[in-house]
Amino acid sequence: MNKKQFVIFGLGRFGKSVATTLSDNGCDVLVIDADENSVNEMADYVTYAVKADATDTEALKSLGISNFDVAIIAMGENLEASVMATIFVKEVGVPYVLAKAQNDLQGRILKKLGADMVVYPEKETGVRIANSLLINTLFDAVELPSNYSMMELDALPEWIGKSFHELDLRARLKINVIGIKSKKQLNINPDPDEAIAEGDVLILIGKNEVLNKLALMHKKVEIK
Repeated sequence: MNKKQFVIFGLGRFGKSVATTLSDNGCDVLVIDADENSVNEMADYVTYAVKADATDTEALKSLGISNFDVAIIAMGENLEASVMATIFVKEVGVPYVLAKAQNDLQGRILKKLGADMVVYPEKETGVRIANSLLINTLFDAVELPSNYSMMELDALPEWIGKSFHELDLRARLKINVIGIKSKKQLNINPDPDEAIAEGDVLILIGKNEVLNKLALMHKKVEIK
């Protein structure tokens, strides 16, 4: 699975939170902001940190942004910059654009300009949104036959304290664990010897009938 590349415009609290979460999970991250202090602050946490004005399309063209998989427009407080950045990344062909908005009107404007998703950070945290992006890229990267699915599942009580090696889910249930969410982290390459902890959420691939049974078990519904 190829490493996903994200470009983030704007390094306010929201932009920094998304950037660090994506970077902590092994993604290539380019951050862009007009404030030099903010750029310098993030330089050690991301792959690339660049001081640039989001409205300066000539400067942006030199950064190779067309090669990125996802653009996050995190400048909701500056409508002009958000608009210009959204138009730019769509024009250069970035496949997926997520834009931050301050209100419904701004959100509708950004949607009309081509943003694939609009978020309102006062309602959603940057960490939650970054983890959602990571999971979506996993879904996009895997082509599944019609009788297979990918699903998030809270670890079952009988799995707590056991490792994936001990559970041997692949052999016993014919399902594969491709990721695990633990607290604020998403690990897309879990260690088979690491014990599952209470509160962990597993990302599974398997046959629909098996995944459905697991979901019912989690809900404590008797399966006959």
